Amino acid sequence: MLAENLPLLNIVSHPALHPDRHHVVVAVTRPDFAADAYVGQLWRVPLDGSAPRRITRGFRDTRPQFSADGRLLGFLRADAGGPPQLAIVSANGGEPMVVTDALLGVRDFVLSADGTRAAFIAAVAEQDRYGTTDGVSATQEDPRLIRSFQFQLNGTGYTADQRTQVFVVDLPDPGSEPPVRPVGRAAKGGGQFHAVPAARQLSSGDFDHHSPAWDGEAVLAVAARHKSWDDDLREDVYRFGPDGAEPVRLTDSCSGHSANGSPVVVGEQVFFVGFRCGLDGRSFFGESPGVYVVPRAGGDVRRLTSAESAHVSGDLVADGDGVLTVDLVRGRGVALRVDASGEAARWELPGSVQCVAAASGVRVAVLGTPCSPGEVVLLDRPEPALTDFAAGLRDASAPLEPIELVARTSDGHPVHGWVVRPEGAGPHPVLLLIHGGPFSAFEEAFFDEAQVYAAAGYAVVMCNPRGSAGYGRDHAMAIHKAFGDRDAVDVLAFLDHAIATVPGLAADRVGIMGGSYGGYLTAWLIAGEHRFSGAIVERAYLDPRSFVGPSDIGWHFAVGCHGDEVTMDAQSPLRLVGQVRTPTLVIHSENDLRCPLATAEQYYTELKLHGVDTALLVFPGENHELSRSGTPHHRKARFDHILSWWGEHLPVG
Repeated sequence: MLAENLPLLNIVSHPALHPDRHHVVVAVTRPDFAADAYVGQLWRVPLDGSAPRRITRGFRDTRPQFSADGRLLGFLRADAGGPPQLAIVSANGGEPMVVTDALLGVRDFVLSADGTRAAFIAAVAEQDRYGTTDGVSATQEDPRLIRSFQFQLNGTGYTADQRTQVFVVDLPDPGSEPPVRPVGRAAKGGGQFHAVPAARQLSSGDFDHHSPAWDGEAVLAVAARHKSWDDDLREDVYRFGPDGAEPVRLTDSCSGHSANGSPVVVGEQVFFVGFRCGLDGRSFFGESPGVYVVPRAGGDVRRLTSAESAHVSGDLVADGDGVLTVDLVRGRGVALRVDASGEAARWELPGSVQCVAAASGVRVAVLGTPCSPGEVVLLDRPEPALTDFAAGLRDASAPLEPIELVARTSDGHPVHGWVVRPEGAGPHPVLLLIHGGPFSAFEEAFFDEAQVYAAAGYAVVMCNPRGSAGYGRDHAMAIHKAFGDRDAVDVLAFLDHAIATVPGLAADRVGIMGGSYGGYLTAWLIAGEHRFSGAIVERAYLDPRSFVGPSDIGWHFAVGCHGDEVTMDAQSPLRLVGQVRTPTLVIHSENDLRCPLATAEQYYTELKLHGVDTALLVFPGENHELSRSGTPHHRKARFDHILSWWGEHLPVG
């Protein structure tokens, strides 16, 4: 894959199965250079293997969902430059009707079973902020008086003045006549015209809500509405009645288990995704999300998946008397079904499951493979795939198959990963690529970064060292309060094993790069290892002490990862910058609230003061997610600058 092939990168998501079991609808989005935005529509995919077809023509249509009776299809529609709004259309086709006009857009929604209502989540802007008052720009707004730990969020900004609330809207018949704005004499004394039905706000207060689900006439949502919400990581499932009364809390996160999202009502049980947060509500390191269940009336919460080995990485969808989801296992998404007794079934497919859907006993998934970001498959009959959205990408630049490896460290620990090797005998220069997190993982699926670098002639080495997700709790906890220890041992052991066992890799021409925690480990390693021809430190977590305050998660993350301040300082790459000799490109985004820009600027300046060959590349308007969801122009520019840096310090050939 080449950087200019980004517009061919079709991302398939949110499969919605029609109850008649004949077809599934998916959202397909892609970067577009002309619009410098992400565009996409909904596609109808027949389950009999006949050709898929595009069924909407919006600028960006996403998150399709059928009503349980199969009559209605809802989705989110965003115009160019505008926020997403809820749209509906008859499941038989027709012109969609937009039914919300939320100022800051609709974040999530769920249709009622009969398709007559929708519950949705939208941010409510404080008066005189975010364009609620004409003539008051962002720089003219009143000052913000902050008293909380949790006051900002990467990708959002300040949060207290735009809380996300639960709404319900009555849906018109999509076949009905659209409203007409009165003009002239008819407009006199007619009151305010409403192009969309009025929505009713069910929740209120200084709390954020997410993950709506219908429960009869009531709506479930996940929120942190308890007294100490600002001082811990706990959330609970709440039921909001149609009368607007105080919501009922179904779970009790004081027990040490927090809700995380995706509630689903199945019979008399509510399934949801949660995690073990500890009695203090702050435990998070190495704690995998899992499937939980609680009675609809509230009561004892039970975890149905193992806290030691399972890592639920997808939303839950109802499937008969249980739920279907995705479990991350050794770099692969595995489809997982669980019922209220804890009985589980798994589908081992050749690739990594990204998301799933179920209806009337039929189950489908979006399956990522090394050659495709994702195709629709039937879980019980995955081959052949029902779609081929990666055909254009393959025609332009055939993806390279990764080579799977397991290395052993000196203490006998297995390190699992892959090498993406360019065509030709080599020897090829090597890039050691380190993932973020650290509680994350590279997957056995198409990865645009590895493909772009390999197409440019670099052998890409990437592994899941201790600290990564999907290998069990002990594996993740191995670096707790010990960053830069066994994780560093693992990536170097895997690098040496790859060079020794994969033909065509140049042992004397190796670069290192990573983002977020991967940037941390890159900066840590180049302070002690001088074997690398060059380095790229991107959106990096560079100094735990400096993380506290400026980062949106800094109030709990640094202490939770490292413990006390002495350990934080001992594990800070910034404090070792004087030992760096490796030419280092520092990449960051202006609006990164996860790993703020100021620390990257300090790291870059310290490198220059110590005489290191360095450069600082800063992207305006982007946040921590630049490499995954930045504007298409910036994503291509990022690849161009990275390859230019490697061309200078680690040239191919």
